Amino acid sequence: MMEKTASRVIHVADAPDIPGLAFRGFRGEEDYAAIHRIIAGCRDEDQAQETTTLEDITRNYRHLFNCDPYQDMRFAEVNGEAVGYSRVWWQQELKGTRVYQFFAHLLPVWRGTGIRPALLQWSERRLREIAQSQPGEGPRVFEAWAADSEQHWESLLLEAGYEAIRYGFEMVRPDLEDIPDLPLPEGLEVRPVQPEQVDTIWEAAREAFRDHWGETEWQQEWLDEWREAPTFQPHIWQVAWDGDQVAGMVQNFVNEEENKEFGRLRGYTEGICVRRPWRRRGLARALIARSFQVIKELGMTEAALGVDAQNPNGALQLYLSMGFQEVKRHMTYRKPMR
Repeated sequence: MMEKTASRVIHVADAPDIPGLAFRGFRGEEDYAAIHRIIAGCRDEDQAQETTTLEDITRNYRHLFNCDPYQDMRFAEVNGEAVGYSRVWWQQELKGTRVYQFFAHLLPVWRGTGIRPALLQWSERRLREIAQSQPGEGPRVFEAWAADSEQHWESLLLEAGYEAIRYGFEMVRPDLEDIPDLPLPEGLEVRPVQPEQVDTIWEAAREAFRDHWGETEWQQEWLDEWREAPTFQPHIWQVAWDGDQVAGMVQNFVNEEENKEFGRLRGYTEGICVRRPWRRRGLARALIARSFQVIKELGMTEAALGVDAQNPNGALQLYLSMGFQEVKRHMTYRKPMR
């Protein structure tokens, strides 16, 4: 239950002395347009290559988990216009660490004024309040992220005592030529995904990713949100079956809005996973090759994905061998909660 308590002007410690600056809480759906405007206003400065539509924001906030935006958000306004905002939430890792996560977006024209550090400090204070209300003795950490192009945010995290503890890459295969012909391992077959199979495929992916770094228990809210997204395109997934068992998959999609905005023809080969009994047999490689062909037939000219650079199953080397190239680096930053 979300309690609407934060539409009033709120005092934020460490706020800079800027004429007209005020902080407030979340006001509900009326704030989605402001969120959209701030994200779009940061895109060029931060060299972001993703598209976030108003519909994306609405869908995301409809399915928030471990986050009450009326309590867990702060907006910065100057003369009544929102110029930045932060949001916090938390997750429990399967290996025991409780992770308290946040971000703070701010329009570039207001960077360097002290507003963003104030939002960062508020985020930490709010997360400490949440942590104090939760039992448990395991390790607890703050967590945030930055791409190598987000230099302002990265510098603030470092100044606040955060360390980069994990790296990931955005990778692109710049063409879909010379696709290798790689057969599936013997006994496996790819079948068109039927609607009633989505839950089974989701459960297989959840199992396959359980041994990845930082993994948490998957939530039904995530699947519900994904089903509502325009990038939920099971008709182009490549799912390998061994009888009635899912062996592995690539959950392909095409983001039409993003392609239109950036003037490209890109398909994504994401959600790549193989369950343990079927690993080390060339299945992922064969499914990726099939995915290249599928998205090429849709008129795409390049493929993209994201990867944990320290994936224990050698994913980075696999993707390099399939023609992907690193185009951006992402860092996960953490700081112990004391």
